[in-house]
Amino acid sequence: MKTSVIFTTYNSPVWLEKVLWGFFEQTHKDFEIVIADDGSGDETRQLIENIKKQVPVEIKHIWQQDDGFQKCRILNKAIMASEGDYLIFTDGDCIPRADFVEQHLRLSEPNGYLSGGYFKLLMSISETIQQEDIISQRAFDVEWLVSNGLKKTHKTMKLTASGVWANFLNNISPARPTWNGHNASCYKKHILAVNGFEESMQYGGQDCEFGDRLVHYGLKPKCIRYSAVCVHLDHKRSYVTPEMLQNSEAIRLNTKNNKSIQAKVGIAQWTSEKESVSI
Repeated sequence: MKTSVIFTTYNSPVWLEKVLWGFFEQTHKDFEIVIADDGSGDETRQLIENIKKQVPVEIKHIWQQDDGFQKCRILNKAIMASEGDYLIFTDGDCIPRADFVEQHLRLSEPNGYLSGGYFKLLMSISETIQQEDIISQRAFDVEWLVSNGLKKTHKTMKLTASGVWANFLNNISPARPTWNGHNASCYKKHILAVNGFEESMQYGGQDCEFGDRLVHYGLKPKCIRYSAVCVHLDHKRSYVTPEMLQNSEAIRLNTKNNKSIQAKVGIAQWTSEKESVSI
């Protein structure tokens, strides 16, 4: 099965590089990486060009002009550029554990989507993590994280659970399985069936709205919070405005109330136009 990993980025080359290091250490090697770039500058482009020359993993850089926060738009372009039958989504600030892709493929279901989570790191730890910490996988080791300032809580079970215990925790998790842009996956054909992401939404529930439409279409969400693990690098969200949140809330409410399946402004417009820029 052809597999594509898709994640967004915007002017965060240091975090992006750490995420890429994580994907270069995957136990399952047969996948492409599609970077959905929402208008980054030359530093990001140059980083990607340099890395592409050093690794055997296929990397596609899909870029659009900076027009504010337009994650849904660039995700749709990246989906159209992807060659996978199965698509795994994460974010450019989430470092995947070595079995991340393997777990998504192992747990994939023909008529469902997978809903994972992340383990959030302090800014100090986010800055501390280097390539060797990812290669050795100590960046996912609770004791190493605690030695670098992490406070141990029940949430660290996300990092320690495995096998039957991870499956048990997935099944009893009180968190409702929603589409989480930092850790989710399904077949590409289902994404196309619901017309991709709703581009009239910016920040605020855009991933959940997409997941709602997948459910209305007939897919069943499955929790994999304790199986497919990634750590989230800290950052600010200065791009969020009250207007964005208000607009997104209204669209999501309309989707839920009307059991909508198709995005009104979605991926269909990119099937005939080639505005994505592959660098």
